[in-house]
Amino acid sequence: PVCFTRAEINQLLALYSRRVRRGEWRDYAIKLAPGMASFVVFKSAQERPLYTIAKFRPGTLGKAGDFLVSQGAHRVMQTSKVDEIVAKLDHQLKLVK
Repeated sequence: PVCFTRAEINQLLALYSRRVRRGEWRDYAIKLAPGMASFVVFKSAQERPLYTIAKFRPGTLGKAGDFLVSQGAHRVMQTSKVDEIVAKLDHQLKLVK
């Protein structure tokens, strides 16, 4: 089974906490499915996900990395390191009203 490591989930939860303090995110979910695990972020519980951070079985996504960040059907980034995801979501992407 694919799951987030303790270090990965700690980084994602720290990012989530910072965005909650800014009033940008309100809810999250962790989903496990065959071959993947995902951390899904919401503005509120009634809305569609803002971002889905998915970790796939090694090699599933090819050489670009095992993590995929998407916003709906749009791929935001693909990488092999959670650090890069946190850096991008923490500083560059902000909810526009």
